[in-house]
Amino acid sequence: MGSIVLKSLSVLLGIFFIFVGVMKITSQVSKDLHKDLRKEYVKYAKVFPLSEALDFKVPSKWYRRIIGTLEIVCGLAMAFVPSNAVKQGANIILLIMMMMAVYSHYMVNDKFERIAPALVFLFMLTGRLVIDWQLRRKEQTEVIAVNGEKKQN
Repeated sequence: MGSIVLKSLSVLLGIFFIFVGVMKITSQVSKDLHKDLRKEYVKYAKVFPLSEALDFKVPSKWYRRIIGTLEIVCGLAMAFVPSNAVKQGANIILLIMMMMAVYSHYMVNDKFERIAPALVFLFMLTGRLVIDWQLRRKEQTEVIAVNGEKKQN
């Protein structure tokens, strides 16, 4: 049961992030939304958390493109790559990006309606990590139990 949930969640999250990443990079899907994203990323680039520490101003165009590309790549990995390690890496990268998104929305004083989607996907990615961790733990306990029975026989 848990494996089905994990696979479904991985595919659905992957497809979502592919879609969102494409919207950030190109206007082919929706010109209005792409235009709105371009305006918003001007604000988000100004509050990029590492810009003060690195003494580097992030160009909003490249910030949006890099985030969009990372979302597409990680989304493809989550949805279609069979390796669990790759999926975990993509999950962690997306989780960090969602934390940065919540931070950016908060710093530019966006309304809760703008922050809510990032929060929802932050929780979904966290849930996926927890489900994966529980399944791995269950498998390890079963292996230990089987090995213990073999040693007793």
